[in-house]
Amino acid sequence: MSSQPFAAEPGVLYDVVGIGNALVDVIAHADDAFLSQHSLVKGSMTLVETDRALELYRAVGHAVEMSGGSAANTVCGVASLGGRAAYIGKVSDDDLGHTFGHDLRAVGVKFAPAKFPRDIHTGRCVIVVTPDAERTMNTYLGASSLLEPSDLSLDIVAAGAVLYMEGYLYDRDDAKSAFRTAAAHAHGAGRLVSLTLSDSFCVERHRSDFRDLVTDEVDILFGNAEELISLYQSDTFAEAVSEVRRDCRIAAVTMGARGSLVVTPDEVVESPAHPVPRVIDTTGAGDLFAAGFLFAYTQGYPLAESARIGGVAAAEVISHVGPRPLVELRTLLA
Repeated sequence: MSSQPFAAEPGVLYDVVGIGNALVDVIAHADDAFLSQHSLVKGSMTLVETDRALELYRAVGHAVEMSGGSAANTVCGVASLGGRAAYIGKVSDDDLGHTFGHDLRAVGVKFAPAKFPRDIHTGRCVIVVTPDAERTMNTYLGASSLLEPSDLSLDIVAAGAVLYMEGYLYDRDDAKSAFRTAAAHAHGAGRLVSLTLSDSFCVERHRSDFRDLVTDEVDILFGNAEELISLYQSDTFAEAVSEVRRDCRIAAVTMGARGSLVVTPDEVVESPAHPVPRVIDTTGAGDLFAAGFLFAYTQGYPLAESARIGGVAAAEVISHVGPRPLVELRTLLA
């Protein structure tokens, strides 16, 4: 589990290949009273069925709609930084599905869609942003949750220096099998495997499976402090850090305004948060931190610089509404 600088192997066509829920984000602003009125848990991600998704969609009123999904946000960030990225996900043969693919290709991401399902709509996420910039997500997974091993483009998996897997996708047995299949294929090709824990509620649902996956398959783990504590059921963050050092080659842990911590078996590297004049919307902060970190790491940068670039990318995305950068991130690196 060495943390030596990354060196690309022959046959690598992409810096990062992402696998995740292919969703369209519906982003609206509301106050805490709206959350109470609609029984929403602030800061959480809740899976909803079709009727609940439509109810919330009508309730939020005016909203911004854009392609999203955690891992998709990350690979778009990699492309914005100048990296090479690909994405594997499942959409339907409908307007939102076509829009999702177009948005990825427009920023230079190779999209490898799974086979279209029948009679299931493209997934969407209703995101409510409160005045304190916290985001509360209600996700109708739709077609995105139906990913299975036969949907994987294994040639693309093998062509990525790092496979990046989204914890949110882990709710079905077929998706779990797809993760294991993709991870085994990536390792078989000599690539690295990374996982984002996605959400503390997600960790609670899948703690045992995530622990096994982290121990067996994951080289680079992403999460925030709360998610890491939940993963190991630790009393303190320091205890969780000690635990993850034994499991992963690298763990990159975000701590909000306190910056980030990169943990390896041999060292702990602290990085301060990149300054932001005003935090508008924290949607996508973790996704873009992972984008910056993975882009820099696959270019051979040391861990401290990789964390710094992750912080730059995260700072840009929380300075406006929406989970993807509004400027070319490569222009911010100087």
